[in-house]
Amino acid sequence: MIPAAFDYVAPSTVDEAVQALSNAGEDAKVLAGGQSLLPVLRMRLAAPSTIVDLGKIAELRGVREEGASLVIGAMTTHYDVQRDHLIAEHAALLARATDTVADPQVRHRGTFGGSLAHADPAGDLLAPALALDVEMVVAGMDGRRTVPAAQFFQDFFTTALAPDEILVEVRVPKHTGWRAHYEKFNRVAQAWSMVAVGVTVRTEGDVIAEARVALTNMAAIPVRATAVEQALVGQPASAENIRAAAAHAAEGTDPTPDANADVAYRQQLARVLTGRAVSAAVTA
Repeated sequence: MIPAAFDYVAPSTVDEAVQALSNAGEDAKVLAGGQSLLPVLRMRLAAPSTIVDLGKIAELRGVREEGASLVIGAMTTHYDVQRDHLIAEHAALLARATDTVADPQVRHRGTFGGSLAHADPAGDLLAPALALDVEMVVAGMDGRRTVPAAQFFQDFFTTALAPDEILVEVRVPKHTGWRAHYEKFNRVAQAWSMVAVGVTVRTEGDVIAEARVALTNMAAIPVRATAVEQALVGQPASAENIRAAAAHAAEGTDPTPDANADVAYRQQLARVLTGRAVSAAVTA
């Protein structure tokens, strides 16, 4: 199907992009890598009056260090996140999760910020962002503001972004020396996650000193498995302790049943995948 007609704007600065969105009103869409937007345009599930293409804004690309944080531009591609040495060293969970996104073609075009702003609960980058306590820097007509990941994701495909705001960059606290793993279960290769678990841990000897665990597609937004984290911290990283902690993975979740899995099956997947992810992380 051919998309409905729309006005096309390609600004070269963040300020120009924000102004274009403000001028267009709520009936506008932002184009990043296009991996989520273009299919819905072709199916006419969305028919915006204006498309604001961020592809010419150089400020939105790249990874850099700023003190105790990494700063990832919103238009940085999945491929660039995968191969960036700073992310591998200081935010290994993001690198591991990005490895599982779709296929190489999508990873070369799709963007880190686009995935977060799309806020698909089955998307593979939302839970790692929550686990790492990242902060989103967004720009609008009133200037820039910072939104913690825990407040950014609000509902199915819904974020804290106002109609005239764009995601500029993501600030990731360094987790240097932490080990990580992302365990994903899907129906077929390259499909969306039915359930997935992102884990990053810091060990002292054979004891888990700190743990961050977050779940993909177990609610309308990514969910921190705080009961699992509490059960892991201060305990030796034994198979028995990991299994006991993983038994709490479904607590506080609200999975949606669909053609792939009912609620009970998703809850069991969460427990099993959490055990696998923690076991893989502590031995990474």
